[in-house]
Amino acid sequence: MPPDRKPPRSICLLRLSALGDVCHCVALVRSLQAAWPDCRITWIIGKLEHQLVGDLPDVEFIVVDKKQGRTGLAALRRQLAGRRFEVLLLAQVSLRAGLVSMLIRAERRVGFDRARSREGHGLFINERIPARPDQHQALALLSFASHLGAAVDNVDRAPPIPAAAREFARKHQPDPNRAVLISPASSHSGRNWNAQAYAQVADWIVQETARPVILIGGPSKAEQALGEAIMARTLVPIVNLIGQDTLKQALAMLERSACLITPDAGPAHFAAALGKPVVGLYAATWSRRSGPLGSLEHCVDRFPEAARQFLGKEPQQLRWGRRLEMPGVMDLISPEMVIERLGRVLGQDGPDNASEAPNQPSAMPRP
Repeated sequence: MPPDRKPPRSICLLRLSALGDVCHCVALVRSLQAAWPDCRITWIIGKLEHQLVGDLPDVEFIVVDKKQGRTGLAALRRQLAGRRFEVLLLAQVSLRAGLVSMLIRAERRVGFDRARSREGHGLFINERIPARPDQHQALALLSFASHLGAAVDNVDRAPPIPAAAREFARKHQPDPNRAVLISPASSHSGRNWNAQAYAQVADWIVQETARPVILIGGPSKAEQALGEAIMARTLVPIVNLIGQDTLKQALAMLERSACLITPDAGPAHFAAALGKPVVGLYAATWSRRSGPLGSLEHCVDRFPEAARQFLGKEPQQLRWGRRLEMPGVMDLISPEMVIERLGRVLGQDGPDNASEAPNQPSAMPRP
């Protein structure tokens, strides 16, 4: 922190969604708390996302339900009436987040650099974090803390997990560090792999490693349909818990697992934050930006090939963060590619190495 600046007494973090980015913000909050224990931290957050991190200690949460529209904004305006913060961290570039930020009074309004700004983001801020070309999204969010002068080395980034959630995980995974979890669906359907490919990988895991396979995911009709399609195509028994767990229970399931297979979606980041290996499936997006930090070497990443085949361009020619959510893109990933990565991951953590103690949560590297 510059010598002419005093430690902030109040900080408002505005990050409404999505689940993966909200998970990344755990490290941001913890770094601020470690730097300035007396600073009041308020986090304005989405309703679903609050279920993931709402038990972080010493944080005031103000929940915005986007489904309520103007009614929700009116409620937020009443909650913020008469309040003023020293610093606003506008850690989201969507227009909706920008409009919500207009209800927040703050002297310093810190946002993203120009290269990463979109949807009028620059209109709602008066200060920017430094530009970092090709920076991973998790490190970009942590940059808000370093910009203010907080230390960001080795920050714990694991969301809290209550004891009741761990009981749920013990029930479904009696043997720790043994089951392979598959979270097959993203909220963006263009990032999803196909059911037959997942089934082929699940069959290999059970037949070749003798490990159980468990499907996890949210309660949406699309996720449940994908889970049922996978179950219908497998040749061996697997367990389907899609739609049957809460976000906290999902965290506990990941904490107790051997590894996770998933496309670009929130669970990839949950598992990575918990120190679990993630075999990420990337073609519609680039793992270099949005992959599971700490498990990038385990990902199957076909984004460069997708850029060449579907756009006729090298990936470096595309805007950082560009998505290629087009029909056929995820088919560039074959089951054999995923099995090859799994062989490496599971070979490093065989059945004889299982123990009751979960892996240590993963610390956040320096931005």
